[in-house]
Amino acid sequence: MKAALLGRLVADRAARRPAALVTDLDSGIQALIHEDGVAGALALDDAALAAGRAALAADRSGLLPLSGRRLFLQAVVPSPRLILVGAVHIAQALAPMAALAGYGVTVVDPRRSFATDARFPAFELTTEWPDEALARLAPDARTAIVTLTHDPKLDDAALGIALNSPAFYIGSLGSRKTHAARLKRLTEAGFNDAALARIHGPVGIAIGALSPAEIALSVLAQITAVRRAGSKPGEERAA
Repeated sequence: MKAALLGRLVADRAARRPAALVTDLDSGIQALIHEDGVAGALALDDAALAAGRAALAADRSGLLPLSGRRLFLQAVVPSPRLILVGAVHIAQALAPMAALAGYGVTVVDPRRSFATDARFPAFELTTEWPDEALARLAPDARTAIVTLTHDPKLDDAALGIALNSPAFYIGSLGSRKTHAARLKRLTEAGFNDAALARIHGPVGIAIGALSPAEIALSVLAQITAVRRAGSKPGEERAA
């Protein structure tokens, strides 16, 4: 790999920016594909760029399906993240499930009686206020955010940051009545219908979940559906 491309790839990893390294197996010439550009000496036509970006979006490495060219793509993407606002029982179940699915999990709760190492021994834990924590964590397009506290002072603060971020998933726990009141507050705070439509609320898919573990399972299933298939709020009923 040329030094310039290597430096660019290292910078992309540090910035959590997805990239795809494409190598012509016959010539060894390479290019680096991003969602919004391409760099390197390897010439890629529209078909190759489209195939490369599709593979990057799917986190899929391998030969690109192109006739007449042998192009190998290596997808270099940051691990997905899950930010949980509320160190509650559901979070205790959801955090290890998400970790098994490959997510880096951060739990946010300024209530120190909830946010303890004993309750979350294996996860990043912060007692910052949610808006401060999310501003520091800088959610990106590979970040999911779920609010679980039922406390507008905490959940709304987090949602305000989440809705101004490119997070791929935003979910919020609560009944339909609670969610309607939440949307009203956020509307009064200046968010329009298009922004509010990003929130999956009530959070989770309809599996008849009752226990914290079952609710956590429904939430992770919905996050997975959004990440893998692009499901939109309202396409699954809440648990």
